[in-house]
Amino acid sequence: MRSKEEANDYRYFPDPDLLPVEFDDAFIQAVIADMPELPSARRDRFEREYGLKASDAEAVTASRVLADYFETAAEKAGDAKLTANWLMVEVAGALNKEGRDIVQSPVSAELLGGMLARIVDNTISGKIAKQVFDAMWNGEGDADQIIEQRGLKQITDSGAIEKVVDDVLAANPEQVANYRSAEEAKRGKMLGFFVGQVMKSSQGKANPKQVNELLVKKLSD
Repeated sequence: MRSKEEANDYRYFPDPDLLPVEFDDAFIQAVIADMPELPSARRDRFEREYGLKASDAEAVTASRVLADYFETAAEKAGDAKLTANWLMVEVAGALNKEGRDIVQSPVSAELLGGMLARIVDNTISGKIAKQVFDAMWNGEGDADQIIEQRGLKQITDSGAIEKVVDDVLAANPEQVANYRSAEEAKRGKMLGFFVGQVMKSSQGKANPKQVNELLVKKLSD
């Protein structure tokens, strides 16, 4: 038997008992207004409104639930790029480790956004935030409760940070001399030693930006 090739081979014909279905413009517009935002449209909006890279926007819109989670957290955090990064790295990593989906995350979008807001306002550093995230994951409360209970608030007092910096420089005269005699191209890597020592002395609480600025200033004197 030969295979069917064209529509006429199927002998299509209209059913006389079926009435034509017509939709007026009002009905069509109502349906469009009631439709959820399509993935491609949401992806484009995230790039446009939040300034996300195309790859990041695509990652956080992989599902409607994930996109909702991101948008809620980003609004509370006040930093969409930071939120996308945490969602794709820290949250995704923790979920994968335990074989969970985003809907099963112990850290809700509101909790994540609240913690990220503390990074944005310099209450905690990104490094300390990982401790806070782990504690939230284990059900110890929200970010503010954990920061208060564990004494994790970042040191931003310039006087307190300067004292730690001075102590570190005084304890490492040889490294200071090597830094000052080194070529400019090598100083960036050498500065990392001093930053590490200051952060260690402050138990990771010193504001990294202030630490770097003070070290550069004092090592250049």
